[in-house]
Amino acid sequence: MADQDLKIGIGALSRQTGCNVETIRYYEKIGLMNAPDRTEGGHREFGYAELKRLSFIRRGRGLGFSINKIRAFLALVDGGDLSCTEVKSITEEHLGDVRRKLADLKKLEGVLEIMVAQCSGNEVPDCPVIDALYDAA
Repeated sequence: MADQDLKIGIGALSRQTGCNVETIRYYEKIGLMNAPDRTEGGHREFGYAELKRLSFIRRGRGLGFSINKIRAFLALVDGGDLSCTEVKSITEEHLGDVRRKLADLKKLEGVLEIMVAQCSGNEVPDCPVIDALYDAA
């Protein structure tokens, strides 16, 4: 069967992409996925284009891109106005977000290391980790 002849249901699409069925329906509801063709019985029927699109969305989400950024990528692709400059700009912005999160995680790691070092791990009534969590509140 040629890729263009592919016709699969939502369960098969879910299995092939690793995307939950409810997530596929959600992506359809918010417009990331186009409404698929329906069988005479009313079941969704997806083709190769939908499989590729969902794989694109899943990969983007796996890389941490927000739904809005993925929507922006898809708008560029769908509109035929795909500009590497715009894609690069969106990706650079995301890279900056990732770097900020990494810096925050390094700070968190340091705080947790200090908390763990202060804890003896013995059965005592006072626990420095619990005390630190209460103090932060």
